[in-house]
Amino acid sequence: MSDSVGIASKTASPAGRARRVPLGRDFGKLWTAAAFSNLADGIGRTAVPLIATTLTHDPLMISVLGALAFLPWLLFGLPAGMIVDRFDRRIVMAIANAFRGASALALAVLTVTGTLSIWALFAGTLVFGLGETLFDNATNAVIPGVVKREQLDRANGWMQAAQITIDSFIATPIGGVLFGIALAVPLWVDGAAYLIPIVLALMLPLSAARPLREPAPETVPDPTAPDVAPAGATSEPVPAPVAQTSVSAHEAIRFLWHHTYLRSMVVFTSVVGCCLSFAQAVTVLFFLDVHHVDPVAIGFVTAGIGIGALVGSLLASRLVAWIGRGPVMVAANAIVAVSSVLVGLAPNVGLAIAAYALMAFAVSTWNVPWGALRQQIIPPHLFGRVLGITRMLTWGIFPIATLLGGLVSRISLQLPFVISGVIVAVATLVALRLLIVGTREAGAEAGAVPAA
Repeated sequence: MSDSVGIASKTASPAGRARRVPLGRDFGKLWTAAAFSNLADGIGRTAVPLIATTLTHDPLMISVLGALAFLPWLLFGLPAGMIVDRFDRRIVMAIANAFRGASALALAVLTVTGTLSIWALFAGTLVFGLGETLFDNATNAVIPGVVKREQLDRANGWMQAAQITIDSFIATPIGGVLFGIALAVPLWVDGAAYLIPIVLALMLPLSAARPLREPAPETVPDPTAPDVAPAGATSEPVPAPVAQTSVSAHEAIRFLWHHTYLRSMVVFTSVVGCCLSFAQAVTVLFFLDVHHVDPVAIGFVTAGIGIGALVGSLLASRLVAWIGRGPVMVAANAIVAVSSVLVGLAPNVGLAIAAYALMAFAVSTWNVPWGALRQQIIPPHLFGRVLGITRMLTWGIFPIATLLGGLVSRISLQLPFVISGVIVAVATLVALRLLIVGTREAGAEAGAVPAA
């Protein structure tokens, strides 16, 4: 089963054999916790915008929900990273989901009592986002602690496949159907769904609890230099002391600032991410008002889109092995550019869903190698803070792009997709050398296996 998302290789190389090794029971626990959390996320992500459309049809107000989902990454991204690097990551994951579950249940109570307002939805969305900064940061930081370096692409592919499969094919259709039954039902289910990942997070092993140091703390290399292990290295990292005396932002900021490649990639991903946020600001209204999709069927529309995302997550590690990490990232962004324009120009709902699915395929194909790349070049004991900073700088500005998308959508709901595609195409051309040559020189191609 694991070979379905591994890298198929007919060679007898050590790296090829490593990819056939099961990811292990500890990774299974992490994957299951993330899967159930994604179930809750997907239900809420579908239900909240649909509930909002019963309160307002203003594209700008609907886009505020999307903006608030990303705002915590600007306000809390760095503190979340510091928390993840300082405290037991299992506890952090559990507390984050406890907050999100409580928020969903509070919204359900307001709905039942007839006191729900758009402002309450705004507040609930903000709490969901705060919980996500902690849970998502901790989950990404835990992966290198439960799998080996050469398994990172496959592990990230599995994590993303779970997210897409559950979000698109299970949670969102369920969320739409539950919304059709009663407004409060998806919120009750959403709150209850967070309970299981809380328990599973606490069952993770000690290696998931604390950041890892490689090499030992007294010989940590200069953070100004890329921290990349030699190709094929399989040495086990040394656990950091259980009680860490200091976890500051300065060390992580210094590392990111002096790592030219990573810093440049943060700028590039900020541009592309803002374009996607701009285009997708009012996706629900796009399908409701332009293509006249019934609200109850929105979940099935996202399921169709999710097919592309799932395929991308499953094929990404194979593509990295075949043509290399840099070329895969270039191709993914080129496809995002073309497909975004096609979504805006699609004359009917079928073609719109197909183009959106192609865009989702490309985004997923990008996410797997980009996630593994960060885990390769960022020192483990800095990972939570550096990831928090990078997402603060990227996801933190998404709210502005989302609100701009809502404003432009008042002119035309299709226009943001076309504008987004053009900008992504230009950004990809500008960053061509960075993505191919820069990735290779940074050592992030070390885990790839040449095609047979």
